[in-house]
Amino acid sequence: MTVLLDHPPRRVVQAPARRDTFIDLLRVFGMALVVLQHWTIPVLSYDGGRLTTGNALATPGVWVVTWISQVMPLVFFAGGAANAISFGRAHAGAPQWLNVRLRRLAWPLLPLAAVWIPLPQMLAAMGVPAQPLETGARLTGQLLWFLAVYLIAVTLTPFMMKAHERFGWRVVAVLAAGAVVSDVVRFSSGVEALGYANVVFVWMAVHQFGFFYAEGRLRRPALMAAAGFGAAALLVAFGPYPGSMIGMPGAAVSNMAPPTLAMLAVSFGQIGLAMLLRPWLVRLRTGKVLAWAGPRIMTVYLWHMPALFAVTGVVVVVLGIDTPAPGSLGWLAGWPIWFGLLTLVMWPLVRCFARFEEPPALPYGKPSWSTSGPAAALVGAGLVLLMVYGFAPGIAPVLGTVAILGGLLLTGPRARL
Repeated sequence: MTVLLDHPPRRVVQAPARRDTFIDLLRVFGMALVVLQHWTIPVLSYDGGRLTTGNALATPGVWVVTWISQVMPLVFFAGGAANAISFGRAHAGAPQWLNVRLRRLAWPLLPLAAVWIPLPQMLAAMGVPAQPLETGARLTGQLLWFLAVYLIAVTLTPFMMKAHERFGWRVVAVLAAGAVVSDVVRFSSGVEALGYANVVFVWMAVHQFGFFYAEGRLRRPALMAAAGFGAAALLVAFGPYPGSMIGMPGAAVSNMAPPTLAMLAVSFGQIGLAMLLRPWLVRLRTGKVLAWAGPRIMTVYLWHMPALFAVTGVVVVVLGIDTPAPGSLGWLAGWPIWFGLLTLVMWPLVRCFARFEEPPALPYGKPSWSTSGPAAALVGAGLVLLMVYGFAPGIAPVLGTVAILGGLLLTGPRARL
C-alpha cells in the first residue's frame, strides 16, 4: 500500500479553484453505465401470468466484462473525492455540511415515493397482472441500496476525514483487514448475513481512496491496476469467490450482496485504471455533456427502472414479445429499437422530475449533531425500508417515506419543528 500512496505532511483538503472534470466524468460515466446495463442485460419472458427475468451477463465466459462494467467502485471513489473537497471548503461546521448533503440526497426521493406509493394500487385496479406489477414495484425500491450505503459514507465523512488526516493509508489498511475478517467469518460459518459487515468495510475503503485523490496523493496507477486485478484473479481462482462482480440468478455466492474482498480488489484495480486514463480523459471535450448530465444524474438513476418497467409492460407483458437470446441476431437487431423506446419514455421523466434535484432553499437554523445525527438516521431507516420492501402495496413504503420526510424536517430550524 505504501508504494502506491505519496506521504507529504497531513493536511486538510482544500477546495480546488474549479470543478474537477475527472471526478465529474467518473460520476456521470458510472451512472450512465449503470443505466445502460440495467436497460440491456435483462432477459425477459412472460407466460401469461408470470414475468421471468434473467441476466444476459450470465452467458458463460461473459462474467469477465463485469470487472469493468460493475462501476459502483468508481462511483464510491468519486463520491469520496467529492465529499473530501466539499467538506474541505465548508466553513459552517460538520453538522451543517451533513444537513446540506442530506437534503440533496433525500429531496429527489419524495416525488419518486409520491408516484410509486399509489401507482401499484391504481394499476392493479386497471387489471395489470399482479406478479409483474409487484416485480416492478419491488425492484424500484431495491435499487435504492446505493443511496443507503452512500448515506453511510456521507454521514461518516467528517469522522473519516479526521482519521485520514491522522493515520493516512492505515485507515484503508484497517478497513481492508475488516473485509478479510468478514469474509473469513462469512464463508467459514456459512452464515451469509455475517458478510454484510463488508457493506461498511469495502465501500468505505473505496470511498477513503477518494480522499487521497482529492489531496493529489495517489501514485503509480499502473501498479495499482495490476495489483488490484491480479489480486482479484487470484481470489477468484483459489478462493470461494465467483468470477462475476454482479449478482447472477441462481448463484450460490455473490461478490456484490454483500460485497467481498474480491470486489475490493477489483475496486483497487478500477481506480488504478481510471487514474492511468486520467490524462487522456480530462482532455476530452465533455464540458457540455457534463453541464447537462450533472444536474440530472440523480433523476436518471431514480427513474430509469420505472422507464424499463413501462416499456417491459407494453412490449413483453401486453404484446407478448420475449427478449431474444443474448448475443443472437434478433437480440442485436432489436436492441436499438428497445433502447430507443426506453429513451422516449425516459425523456419526459427527466424533464418532469429533474427540478427536484435541487432542494428548496430553506433556512437551517443552528445545526448540531443532536439534530443532524437523527436526521441521517431517519433518512437511512427510510431508505432501508424502501430497499427491502420496495413500493409493493403495504405499510412499509409509507413508513419509509415518512421517515425520509422526518429526516428532512430535522435539517430545518428547530423552532419550526
